[in-house]
Amino acid sequence: MNQVSSVVKSDSSLSSESNFHSPKYPLPFYRQLGRTDLTVSCLGIGGGGGISSEDTLYAFDQGINTFFYSSDLHHFIYQNMAGGLRQLCGRGSAVREKVVLATVTYIKSPEALVGTLYDQFEELGIDYIDILMWGWVGNDDRAVFKNCLDSSPHLRGPDTIYQRYIEEMFGASERLKKMGAVRYIGASFHNLDYAQEHLNNPLLDVVMVRHNAAHRTAQKKIFANLEPQDPQRPGVFTFKSMASHSAPLCIAHPSLPEWCWRPDIPDFYRYTLSQNCVDVAIAGVTNRAEIDAAIAAMQKGKLSPAEINYLNLYADIIRYDVNFQKLPPKLLLQLLRQPQT
Repeated sequence: MNQVSSVVKSDSSLSSESNFHSPKYPLPFYRQLGRTDLTVSCLGIGGGGGISSEDTLYAFDQGINTFFYSSDLHHFIYQNMAGGLRQLCGRGSAVREKVVLATVTYIKSPEALVGTLYDQFEELGIDYIDILMWGWVGNDDRAVFKNCLDSSPHLRGPDTIYQRYIEEMFGASERLKKMGAVRYIGASFHNLDYAQEHLNNPLLDVVMVRHNAAHRTAQKKIFANLEPQDPQRPGVFTFKSMASHSAPLCIAHPSLPEWCWRPDIPDFYRYTLSQNCVDVAIAGVTNRAEIDAAIAAMQKGKLSPAEINYLNLYADIIRYDVNFQKLPPKLLLQLLRQPQT
């Protein structure tokens, strides 16, 4: 129970200002991505939910301009969106400059990068990638990740070695000459200590970390160490807004009374986007109905401090399998004070 009670702040944080639709906490739909010159939508669409190409195009029509694509892990699922990305980002696309394409490779090897880029450029028919992510940087990757980052000067921007490789394989284009094969470098971290170490690394433009109401370590190790007005801060993506498959936050604990607020999936995108310096929450949506619901949630603005406190407790009840009836009176009072939505 200490694990649950420790997340609750003093009663002074549970103010009466927790209006679910309050305009007091605006959430800009578009923002500059850290120190890059990219303008991103706060929601990014990832292919991990198996979204179709048709619904990928629908997301773009609704204003979402940021897309995350994997070519070498879970590709069977991600390839469903490949046709849509080809239309948006392929050579000759009239809307290419309006799209932010982030791709990822989980093969952390500069030597294998030419092959990875070939696969992505061939499958999507693209001139360039806006953000190339090194994926799944974990506990044992310190040395290999350093080698990956050391390749950044040869990879990022125009007139690089890798641009020349792409030109040799696919032919030159005006966009490729202007942008380079890869405009910016990012990394998806599964070790937050490594991510913290690299927040000020000039070779890394975007940091991607797991964050949700049940796993809040990134708030202390990453978000708290960034300044929103710092023009040199990295861009920040988050993933796993719904926690894990074994304990998804959209399924309330069976002991939670019906009168309690039961957040839905878009509320957890709002949760991560309510944190300091989070630019993009990657959403693994599966269809256009989920896209509509996520966008509608963004229009409600950020969560209030009281709502964030509630979701912290709500998530801990699920994560630690705590029976509602065994909560101490102070925590029960917190649940009673929340909006009934």
